[in-house]
Amino acid sequence: MKQFNIPAYYRSPVISRIKLAQKDRDPLRQDYSPVILDLGPVRILIARYFGFCYGVENAIEIAFKAISENPGKRIFLVSQMIHNPDVNKDLESRGVHFLMDTEGNQLIPFEELTKEDVVIIPAFGSTLQVLEKLKTIGAQLKQYDTTCPFVERVWNKSAKLGGEKFTVIIHGKAGHEETRATFSRSAQHAASLIVLDLGEAQKVSDRIEGKISNEEFLELFKGRISSGFDTNVHLERVGVINQTTMLASETQEIADHFREAMIRKYGKNDIKAHFADTRDTLCYATNQNQDSAYALLEENADLAVVVGGYNSSNTSHLAEICEKKLPSYFVSGEQELLSAEEIRHYDLHKKAVVTTSNWIPANKKVNIILTSGASCPDSVVEGVLQRLISFFPGAGSAEKASEFSR
Repeated sequence: MKQFNIPAYYRSPVISRIKLAQKDRDPLRQDYSPVILDLGPVRILIARYFGFCYGVENAIEIAFKAISENPGKRIFLVSQMIHNPDVNKDLESRGVHFLMDTEGNQLIPFEELTKEDVVIIPAFGSTLQVLEKLKTIGAQLKQYDTTCPFVERVWNKSAKLGGEKFTVIIHGKAGHEETRATFSRSAQHAASLIVLDLGEAQKVSDRIEGKISNEEFLELFKGRISSGFDTNVHLERVGVINQTTMLASETQEIADHFREAMIRKYGKNDIKAHFADTRDTLCYATNQNQDSAYALLEENADLAVVVGGYNSSNTSHLAEICEKKLPSYFVSGEQELLSAEEIRHYDLHKKAVVTTSNWIPANKKVNIILTSGASCPDSVVEGVLQRLISFFPGAGSAEKASEFSR
């Protein structure tokens, strides 16, 4: 795989060594069991796959190229390049400005841009409407487009579905930059709608099977369906794609749900005429990180620490996976580990940062799971690792650990 030129301070000697040990142990990428760092009073169970993915490293390389190649020019990002506060703050410190926030609200009017300004497209891509506005201004968009190739693959799949007259159902978060970008493209080729979860998929199948009215459907999915959506026509043939960072298992559940709904209505023999059996469109890194999290949960552990930006979809899903089995703490960095007695973390259910006391059990030996999202720098993960170790008097050092075990 391509090696990207990204700033050294995003890297970590300790994490690099751990990843190299994992690679040497499993060159064929078939074993998802973790590396275990045994430091005496604490064992850290580190995911097989975590941290920066191909798309993120590609985006960072292009963004820093834009900075170095354009001294003295104003540089803008359409929105956050990736969902990690450390990376985005770093870019801001280098003079990069954000045109919009993550919800698409304008921070800097497009009218303030000139042809001389440099505009970077984030890894999530951007909507066709925004790109058209930037082209009207005269911005050169191709040169510094950091759109992830796995996101572009989803766009291509939506175009293929549209060409075959299937309605495109997008499993994603309607407000997420990637889903907005995907929807803007799929709506060009086909009738399109966005569903958040299996519950919303059930509402769509209820309309397919005539259990709810057209009016109720249109109200439920207001703002998440393409113009001119006709439930009497556009729910006869459907295919499912997704925001690349959603839970793989949930996307599969949703696809299976629609397939069964179509079988109930049209029969199994005619299913291919009504349901496009699309392959999963999650990116490889999302799949690997989620599979690694499931493998972590097969180990004996007391708690999990998941590291990444609080608005990172792929990181939040790792936290969801871990919290189903054991106490899990979603943190943005080492600063959230206040002490051995208190931790500040993001609560997915309250959608707020909370503080929890007595989070480390009083065991003779504590086992801690550690993983991170695809947009989290290794240096941030190491900061959390070192902070965890510091809470255990007599623990060995990660730097001096002579070997890693299963």
